Amino acid sequence: MASPGVRGERKPLLGQKETPEGPTPVSPFEGRKTACAAVLLVEILERTAFFGIVSNLVLYLNSSNFNWGGLQSSRAVLLFIGASYLLSPIGGLLADAYLGRFWTITLSFLLYLVSASLLPATALQNGRLLLCGEMPTSTVQPACQKGSTECKQQLPNQYCAPIMYGGLVLLALGISSVKANLTPFGADQVRDRGRDATRRFFNWFYWSINIGAVIALLVVAFIQQNVDFFIGYTIPTVCLALALLVFVLAAPTFVAKPAMGSQVSTMLQVALRNSCCGQALQKRTIKARAGNLQAEDEVAGPHPGPKHQPGGPSNEDVSNFQAMVKILLVLLTLIPYWMVYFQMQSTYYLQGLHLLIPSIFQHSYLNSSTHPTSINSYTLPDAWLLLANVVVLLILVPLKDRIIDPFLAKRKLLPSALRRMALGMFFGITSVIAAGVLETKRLEYVNNNQTISQQIGKDKYFAAPLPIWWQIPQYLLIGISEIFASIPGLEFAYSEAPKSMQGAIMGLFFFISGVGSLLGSGLLTLLSVSPNGWMNCPEDYGNINKCRMDYYFFLLAAIQTVTCVLFVWISVHYERHKRSASCPSCVGCEHN
Repeated sequence: MASPGVRGERKPLLGQKETPEGPTPVSPFEGRKTACAAVLLVEILERTAFFGIVSNLVLYLNSSNFNWGGLQSSRAVLLFIGASYLLSPIGGLLADAYLGRFWTITLSFLLYLVSASLLPATALQNGRLLLCGEMPTSTVQPACQKGSTECKQQLPNQYCAPIMYGGLVLLALGISSVKANLTPFGADQVRDRGRDATRRFFNWFYWSINIGAVIALLVVAFIQQNVDFFIGYTIPTVCLALALLVFVLAAPTFVAKPAMGSQVSTMLQVALRNSCCGQALQKRTIKARAGNLQAEDEVAGPHPGPKHQPGGPSNEDVSNFQAMVKILLVLLTLIPYWMVYFQMQSTYYLQGLHLLIPSIFQHSYLNSSTHPTSINSYTLPDAWLLLANVVVLLILVPLKDRIIDPFLAKRKLLPSALRRMALGMFFGITSVIAAGVLETKRLEYVNNNQTISQQIGKDKYFAAPLPIWWQIPQYLLIGISEIFASIPGLEFAYSEAPKSMQGAIMGLFFFISGVGSLLGSGLLTLLSVSPNGWMNCPEDYGNINKCRMDYYFFLLAAIQTVTCVLFVWISVHYERHKRSASCPSCVGCEHN
């Protein structure tokens, strides 16, 4: 590896001022505003693309273009979202060990852009024929109502499945690598301005995420559901091209840290030394070495003290490993929260398709028949319910950053990141319970044959006559949970990670998120396999009216409750140990 003088941190080349030696600037972002603004704009464009891709992906796969079932589509989306988080350590490792964050983000955006082009390509019939071949001639019959005798068709094979799954995996790899590196890359721009600047950056970074979500949901989701999927999936591709262009053009304004070398092999070595076999070997080595040292001491005098053994891990490596283990224990208890959180884009969405979705406005078009015009109506995009989640974040994040957090910090009442994360888990529990209660009520209408037929896009769904607005509480609650769980989680992972492992730890944070999504998908699959499984309803293909998704929601709530208690216990011990480490000579300082 080159010396720091050759491969050291690259300072901004344009329009940036270093931290003044005099009084602290009024704004912690002074001199870094251009770089921060560029990162936030890139995040807005990238999140517009991501939410534009994922918000209607269930509907897209469930449509007549592919004829996947409702549960097949939901599982595919959960797997895709999980992979887009699960693969994050790859991007983090690549940045830490080889390319640095700037070039890793640039190359990841290229992969992201190319793989995202698959969706508009498959939205066209010629594109599907070229990539997937002809659709099987046995088409899926309309979904069944309770008591119907036309419900005995077999589940068909998923059309275009290899191409779609392969493309989604590549897309997830690009997304995960950008996600793992853009967040710490943005925080790097203000890290030398103190912890308050880092906390505020994460607040505004998360705010930018939700600006992108608003654009995607209001514009892209509407076009996909009511106009055309080709146009609806072309817009995210254009956003990714713009994001890449902005990021490259803003390069001279960035603080860019080089690759510092991989810590993975060192951490594995330390882990082996701390295992039972490693400890036994180490004891034998120490015992043999002690005899040699005693013989040397008799000749050369007292031994000056323990030295680092060449070829083994240093004290810093051991310290980094211990820090990683403690952080990992905290992050692992977040897995059930992510299982709940990612229901927004899957089962919550699927539930919304089976509630009464109103028309939002009418439009007319010319017709050459007897009537000069014909009146049609656009339906409210199901994905718009996510706006309830987004609006909460857009309102509360600036409110917290400007008013609530400074007020609490001034009075030394601002709770730690771990305590805020525990509160976020609680709101996650209430969200999934609300979803379960609504699903129970919806199924009462279905079981009493009180359903209505409604057209969503080109497909028909049998829904309960409950307005979709009843889903708003569960979306609001999951939005509040994000503020208290996800944002402090990012702050915790970045600030607690050793400097040489920030990319790896941030990747680990998103990896844990992906594990939660995949476990949610796996649980959904498990409940669909058994003949008596709550989600096993093959005779109701394309619908969920004969499933018991409410039991699934209540099971998630129970799992989250148990792990929330575990999280509180672990976080209390973590904070107590941290205070003790910062004040080793104090007696009882952990109670202060």
